[in-house]
Amino acid sequence: MTKKEIIKQHAARLFRLKGYRATSMRDIAQEVGMEAASLYNHISNKQEILAELMMHIAELFTEGMENIQESSLSPREKMERLIALHIRYTVEKPDAVAIITSEWVHLEEPNHKSYLLLRSAYEQNIQNIIEKGIKAKQFAKVDTKIAAFSILSTLRWLYSWHHQQEAINPVELERKMIQCLIDGIATR
Repeated sequence: MTKKEIIKQHAARLFRLKGYRATSMRDIAQEVGMEAASLYNHISNKQEILAELMMHIAELFTEGMENIQESSLSPREKMERLIALHIRYTVEKPDAVAIITSEWVHLEEPNHKSYLLLRSAYEQNIQNIIEKGIKAKQFAKVDTKIAAFSILSTLRWLYSWHHQQEAINPVELERKMIQCLIDGIATR
């Protein structure tokens, strides 16, 4: 792992714990174990760190969505894969996932607009999968916007709950989350 990656990893943790605005470059340097002035050899400013963290995780989710969308899976199987994707990143990258929930508001242009476009497309893709599931009679006739919002809200805040329940097996968590989230919109 490069020094820059280490800095970003520690910064993500601080952004999650203290918030972007309340975290200073001095805080990040102290967390990494270096002088604040030395950070600037690797990072130009705090905004660069936030932008790289946010865009990286957004691109990971976008890439995962594209792979799922291009598959020949049924709508239900696609939703199951999306839930699994969120759980995997929540377990593997809890700090990065945590900051996408609230710290995106601090992104500056052009990253702010790029992030919102990626997020909007992702949300629309989930609605599209639900709509296809309704047509395939795999899901009940639900309001797709509300269903997508409910599922994404649960998945976006999973980091907060999981952080306190780290002993739970990720495979078991995936099974239970799929049961709760998908069975809520499945046909009966």
